[in-house]
Amino acid sequence: MQPRQGIIEIFSTFVQFDADRFSIWVTDSKLQRSIKKCLETYPQQTSDNFWVLYWYKIWQIESNPLAVGHISAYLQEVCYWVARKITINFSSQFSLADCFQIAISCVHKILRNFNPEYSTSLKSYAEYAFERFLKDSLRLVKEADICTDWALLHKISRKRLVNSLENAGFNSQIVNSYVLAWECFKELYTSESQTIRQLGKPDTATWQAITQLYNRQSLSQLTPETLEQWLSTCAKAVRDFLYPKFVSVDAPFNGQESGNLLDTLPADLPASLLTEMIAQEEAKTRQTQQSQLNQVLINALAALDIQSQKLLQVYYEQKLTQQQIAQQLEIKQYTVSRRLSSVKRSLLTTLTQWSIDNLHISPTSVVLDAVSQSLEEWLKNYYRTS
Repeated sequence: MQPRQGIIEIFSTFVQFDADRFSIWVTDSKLQRSIKKCLETYPQQTSDNFWVLYWYKIWQIESNPLAVGHISAYLQEVCYWVARKITINFSSQFSLADCFQIAISCVHKILRNFNPEYSTSLKSYAEYAFERFLKDSLRLVKEADICTDWALLHKISRKRLVNSLENAGFNSQIVNSYVLAWECFKELYTSESQTIRQLGKPDTATWQAITQLYNRQSLSQLTPETLEQWLSTCAKAVRDFLYPKFVSVDAPFNGQESGNLLDTLPADLPASLLTEMIAQEEAKTRQTQQSQLNQVLINALAALDIQSQKLLQVYYEQKLTQQQIAQQLEIKQYTVSRRLSSVKRSLLTTLTQWSIDNLHISPTSVVLDAVSQSLEEWLKNYYRTS
């Protein structure tokens, strides 16, 4: 992949694939005009980290699609390399381009969950989030692909079914009827097989029993054929919810030879001097905090015993699995897992205490989860660049 040069390219160009390989960087003219205008107004700001935090703040305040466009462009490389890693290491029906589109579709989710106070950078957080989202998506796709409709309905939770039906656009009355039909199905149709994935369609007698149970509970006169149709609709809604179709922003509109989703972005974003000043001030404060945090964690690593430092090195720098480390050290895999957990717990304690003392953050469960995630990002980034 050819690296991009300069702020304008980084915030206005997108990956284009050719035969499942990187082809060229494609420039979006609206994003290009936008970032050029920003640089003309503030030519002294040449750091991509400054501009990504600036657009992140714009998104927080205004939820502006132009900000999402700039951030999506900024995250193209990290998304590409995560997608490439997944396609190499995991067997699936999806190509590199498919995985890239699946991952880049979660940019909005990344923006909602990203917290600059806990993460070293948006790019580091995005790498972690892209990989997790992509793995979860492929797992759900595989689960949906190998299950029959009836097996899928057996495995789905009530909450996920309701979410699926609401996602399909059904009103609350229909959702309640479908859920009741599903509950009757679950109660009367069970499988004696150890593997439920290939569960077949109920026989006629079972359909009659399920329908009778539904009619008693709902005081209605539903037929077995209608109830079967309802449950088939439920299964389709679940598949569509678990296995959504991802559309590239570069794809043309239906029935048109030109024009894509990026064309819907507004041409310009009104500049806000106050927003700019806030972004600059927060960027400086955050840079200072990150420098302090880096030093705290580096000191904490140096204070570890040699064996613990070696364990982190082979795990994060050499990227060996726990099983490979166990074979190399001639110990059990669970011993490696326990040692890694113990070392990271020690670093997490140090990081949490620093956050309490310097950021005045109460260590709630949500905060601890975010700090733990930030530590994982920091370790990956530290050993990758050291």
